[in-house]
Amino acid sequence: MLECQDAVTEGVGGLQVTDTAQGQQPQKQKVSKAQKRREKKAAKDKERDQRIAESEVDNLSGARHMETQKIKALLRDRQLAVKEISSDGHCLYNAVAEQLKQVGDEKSMLGLRQLTADYMKSHTDDFLPFLSKHDTGDPYTPEEFEDYCNDIANTAAWGGQLELQALSRILKCSIEVIQAEGPAIKIGEEYDAKLPIILTYHRHMYGLGEHYNTVRPLAEELAEEEDS
Repeated sequence: MLECQDAVTEGVGGLQVTDTAQGQQPQKQKVSKAQKRREKKAAKDKERDQRIAESEVDNLSGARHMETQKIKALLRDRQLAVKEISSDGHCLYNAVAEQLKQVGDEKSMLGLRQLTADYMKSHTDDFLPFLSKHDTGDPYTPEEFEDYCNDIANTAAWGGQLELQALSRILKCSIEVIQAEGPAIKIGEEYDAKLPIILTYHRHMYGLGEHYNTVRPLAEELAEEEDS
């Protein structure tokens, strides 16, 4: 009987184990190029997200954060909140267009640009004297003013106080610009009888520089926060 058991043991010992569950190492699979690309992209995305997170931490004590908090506080006292507008060069016109929608006026950003350009061209004496070249300080020539107005209509040229003055006259309404530092700027106060347009002006919101946002009722923002 013992001899039989020894024979069985020797037979089992001589068998090759092919099942990976019994200890054989599985064959290493070759990683495809597509998989490598996915892994590389995932690593880059993770690094980007980390940079964004670090940047946001820095912004908590930075100029942008401080400015935003001041503007929010000023608006909250008036039961208003900031409504974000894209930073694409069209922010002033998009912000005004967004305000007009609240009173049923469907003028588009492009329409407002064209109206502004046409008005300034037809009232040259009201605007040309206030334009000068950034590099030299020399006043604009009539030809340069014409080009300036064409850029308003046909490009993403940034708008400022002159364009706000033109828009106030075109729309026959006052435009109030709330900023973190200094008092609010009010243009077209002679149109006070009509619902004013209220914008916010940010010097530090984006790396590209100055920016305009619009406003909305604070109740809308609070309702969204409750739903989220």
